[in-house]
This record gives sequence, structure tokens and C-alpha cells, in this order.
Amino acid sequence: MDDEKIRKFMSAAIEEARKGLSEEGIPIGSVLVIDDKIVGRGHNQRMQKGSAVLHAEMDCLENAGRLTAKDYRNSVLFSTLSPCDMCSGAVLLYGIPKVIVGENKTFQGPEQYVLNRGVVVTVLNDPECIEMMEKFIRDNPALWNEDIGE
Repeated sequence: MDDEKIRKFMSAAIEEARKGLSEEGIPIGSVLVIDDKIVGRGHNQRMQKGSAVLHAEMDCLENAGRLTAKDYRNSVLFSTLSPCDMCSGAVLLYGIPKVIVGENKTFQGPEQYVLNRGVVVTVLNDPECIEMMEKFIRDNPALWNEDIGE
């Protein structure tokens, strides 16, 4: 996937993160791409829906609906933040071969583990993603710690 497409799809994930923030939620967004087309999008909705599991990646996969194993094997998951253990487990469960991460400075999930399991992980270190999360964490430390299980 070329840089222009990566930027386009990460921008869509950032749009989802902003949507979550505008709903007084945690600003993390995700999109699932198959054949250069977004088939699912989502944002962290733990606060909005009182959910224990609706991280951005989980919401994105849920919104993509049922897909075949072949579809997942041809997909790329974009997330504005490094996926946590739960979301990384979904990547492994469904055989998603590539994850493109906006940033892992503010939080790093088990990237080495998924890399060891054959998933290609690309971290963009996107300044917008970093700034959005740094501000959120600074302004909402208790909520952030709840989201990451601390």
C-alpha cells in the first residue's frame, strides 16, 4: 500500500477518533480496509455505551459485520493508537495480516507478540495522533487508566 493510501485511511481513523472525542469519549479511531476500500469503521465507545469491550478496533470489526476468513486475510486494520491485548487478540483470531498504527508513544500494546505471530505492524508516529492522545491523557487520567485496565 503506497503512502498516499496509508495517509487517506489513517485520516479516516483520525476522523473516527475525533468523533469519539466529540461524544465525550476516548479519542481512538479505527478502520478496516479490504482491496483499498473501507469496510468497517469505529471509535472507542466504552463511555458512550457503558461498554467493557468497545475499543475502537472492536467497534470497527463489529461495524464491518461478518466477513469470511479470506476477507480478513486480505485486510489491513488501521488504528490511531497501538492496539491493546484485547484488540490484538482479535487481529490474531481473525488472521488480519497487517496493522497500521498511528502512534505508540502514549500507549504500546503487545506489538512484539503480534509481530512474532506473523502480523506486519507499521507505526507511523503521526504527530496528530500523538497530540490528541497526550492531551486526552493529561486532561482525563482516571478515565484513561480505566480504559487500559490500570
